[in-house]
Amino acid sequence: MEELHDESLFAYYMKAHQLESVFHQKLMSHVSLCRYEQGELVCSKGDKREYLYLLVKGKLKIFTTTKEGKTFILSFKHPLEAIGDIEYVQQTDMVNTVEAVTEVHMLRVSHQALMRHAKDDPRVLNFLLKGITNKFYTKSNDLSFHLLYPVEVRLASYLLSVVTSDESASALRLTDAASLIGTSYRHINRVIQQFCEKGLIERRRGNITISDRKGLLEIAEHNIYE
Repeated sequence: MEELHDESLFAYYMKAHQLESVFHQKLMSHVSLCRYEQGELVCSKGDKREYLYLLVKGKLKIFTTTKEGKTFILSFKHPLEAIGDIEYVQQTDMVNTVEAVTEVHMLRVSHQALMRHAKDDPRVLNFLLKGITNKFYTKSNDLSFHLLYPVEVRLASYLLSVVTSDESASALRLTDAASLIGTSYRHINRVIQQFCEKGLIERRRGNITISDRKGLLEIAEHNIYE
C-alpha cells in the first residue's frame, strides 16, 4: 500500500463521486488517498477493524476462507464501493478478505475519526445506510441469479467479470469459479470445453482468453458478477 499525496487527484475523486457533500471539513482532514497494487490485500478476514475504505478506481475481489482453508469468492466490486462500513456500524472485526484485482485507488478514513467527528452526522449516516442496503439488494439479486439461471449463464458472467477486455486470465482458478457460481469443478470444466468449441474462449496451459466477448455477453444475458 502506498499513500498518495496528490491533492489534485484527491479533489478529482471527491468531486467525481460526489463525496464533498458527505464529508464535512473537519472529517476531510482525516481522509487519505491510497494505492494498492494488483494482487495486494486491502484487508483480511479477522483483521481488527480500523478504516472505512471507499473504492474510487479499479476493481476489488471479496472472498472468505473457511477453517479448512477453502476459499470462496463472494463478489467483485467497482467504484463507488465502501469496505469496512458494516464493520464500523456493527463494531466487529473484518468479515471478509479484500484483494485488488487491478491497481486500485482507495480513499480511507479511520473508524476512530468517524466516531469522533461523524457519529451523529446525518450526511455520513445516510451515505452508510445507502451503501449497506445496496449490499443487501445486490446479495438478493445474486441469490436469484443462482436459482434462476443455468451454469452456462453464470460461468459466462463470471468470465466477463474476471477477464477484462481481451486479457488472459492467467490466475483464473476453476475452483474459485465453482465456489462463486455454486457448482462442481467437473461441471465447470465441461462448460469451459463447450465455450472453447464454440470459439468463445481459448484455453492454453491453464490460461483463459476471451475470443468472443459479444458472444459471452449474449450467453450471460448481460448479467455480470459485480
